[in-house]
Amino acid sequence: MKRFLGILIASMFLASAAYAQDTKKDEKAAAEKTEKSAKSKDSKAKSADKKSDSKAKPADAKSGAMEDEKKSK
Repeated sequence: MKRFLGILIASMFLASAAYAQDTKKDEKAAAEKTEKSAKSKDSKAKSADKKSDSKAKPADAKSGAMEDEKKSK
């Protein structure tokens, strides 16, 4: 009987340790997924800023060219 209880308690201990390990893996995977999505959102925002900046620069250059023509007249 003592041997049976010892085996039962040991198996319960090992099962709980295995469950805790699986939970840590799941939490780690979820954290990595959220970090990746946050990085992708940041990169999308940066690329959108770059696109808007690149669109603004040619317009500035055109207006600068017009100002130069006005100054020369």
